[in-house]
Order: sequence, then structure tokens, then C-alpha cells
Amino acid sequence: MTATLTVTEPGRVDALVAAAMPELSRAFVQKLLEEGRVSCRGKPVKKSFRPAPGDELTLDIPEPEKLEVTAEEIPLDVVYEDGDVIVVNKPKGMVVHPAPGHADGTLVNALLAHCGEELSGINGVLRPGIVHRIDKDTSGLLIAAKNDAAHRSLAAQLSAHTLSRTYECVVMGNLREDSGTVDAPIGRHPTDRKRMCVTEKNSKPAVTHWQVLERFPGFTYVQCRLETGRTHQIRVHMAHIGHPILGDTVYGAKKPVPGLEGQCLHARKLRFLHPADGRPVEVECPLPEYFLEVLAKLRRSGGA
Repeated sequence: MTATLTVTEPGRVDALVAAAMPELSRAFVQKLLEEGRVSCRGKPVKKSFRPAPGDELTLDIPEPEKLEVTAEEIPLDVVYEDGDVIVVNKPKGMVVHPAPGHADGTLVNALLAHCGEELSGINGVLRPGIVHRIDKDTSGLLIAAKNDAAHRSLAAQLSAHTLSRTYECVVMGNLREDSGTVDAPIGRHPTDRKRMCVTEKNSKPAVTHWQVLERFPGFTYVQCRLETGRTHQIRVHMAHIGHPILGDTVYGAKKPVPGLEGQCLHARKLRFLHPADGRPVEVECPLPEYFLEVLAKLRRSGGA
């Protein structure tokens, strides 16, 4: 595939391409440069090259390597299911769809075994049925579509903010108010392509509504409702207001919490309009054991 982009500001070519094409990682862009696949004025350039504003860059992007996705008999906690949709309670530690480094053991592998051919094909062979995602170390509810019509309906509801998603988490520190809203755009981090951040540059609007459920010395148990659905949204927003999620070593303290793998964040409730007849469907799942243990420890000792 060939892609072209026009330079609008000065800078190194690797940084400019990565910023203009956030779907490409910085490492992937540098690999393209090393292989001579990025050209300016008809000649391949190195990563240190600094094009002038107005220059046109041409990228020769190779086709991605195809991954074989196979069905795997992995137990699923199915919360709701009918002929159009399936809602599962994803455990902490499970990756949603196959990717390099995670070719199997994913939720998609399990869904293929459970649903067979009954998954939408809109997102391709690697993400059949997947309408939205939750992070590997976030537990809780995720909805998948069994056909393309259902997928289109649910995707439209995500865009229109009528598919409601409510999470619960434990954050560091004590929130001053009992409830509030974080309205701050989120985009790719300028130097770490694996992270997101609050930024005005190459970002999308992001809104999170939060409410305090319980307070502890140095910690707060919080409910968060997504109005938008950006990558890592709750984790980025809570860190942005000075209250990163407990156990989040990407956006909070770098030192892991003993006994807690990843962030203490659970997708608790889902509400959507059924794709077939428009009736409201609301599903909820209980807090997982790891989350209950964190709360029990905080209630006993007042600290984590």
C-alpha cells in the first residue's frame, strides 16, 4: 500500500510521520525508514531527515502479516446472549483479540468456539464480532455482534453515546467532590506511542462522568460512566485529575501493587438498544474476586 502526506511543520521525518499517522507505531515508522520505504522528492530518506513544510512524503507500507485465528474451547462467562448479540464478563488478564505476541488465548478465540460462524465480519478476521474493547488488565462486560446488521447498530450507538458503559475503580488519593466530569481530549502520547494522554494535538473529544462510591484514607472507590470511548479513557482521565487508578503502572505509580495484576478497574454495567427491535437492554456483572479483596483490605486497614 502506498500512502502520501504533505508536511505542514518542521521536524524529523520519523516524528512527523508518526504524529500524522497515529495508526502506525513510532517503531514501525522507523522500520519503514530503515528499509528505504519513505521517500521525499523521489529519494529514500533516513529517520534524521528534516523535510521542509510543503514537502510531500511517500510511504510504501507492506501488507500486514496474516494471523491465523482458530477457535479455542476457553470458558466464557456469558451474561447475556441471543441471536444478535452476546455480552461476556471478560476476566482480568485476557486479551480481547489476536495481535502479534498474542496469537491465541484471546476473547476472540473463545468467541469463535462458542458462537461458531455467528459473528459479524465488519472488523475482519482478527476481530470478528468485536464492537468495542477493554484493556487486557481491565475486567468486565464487553458486547460482541453476531451479524453485520447488529454490529452496525451497536457501532452507531457508540457514536451517538446511547450505548452506556459504567465502570468501577479504586483510585489513588481522595477526590475533593462527590461527583464530577472530566471533559478533556485524548490523543496519542507524543513520545511514547503505546500511551495516550490529554492533548489538543491530533486528539478526539473525551468525556468521563465520575461519582464517589466509598472513601478510604488515601484511596477512593469510584464509579465512572463513559460518554465517549477513547483508548485508555478512564485511566488517562483519572490520572489527568491527579487520581490514577490503583495498580496502573502506565499512568500512575510505576511500582506494582503486591497481589494486584494491573489496574483495579472493572466494566460493571452495559445498557444498549437491542439491534433487532430497539428495546433497552441493561446487563450487570458482579465485582470480581480481586476487586473485592482490594475493597476488603481497604476497609480493614484503611490502606492498600
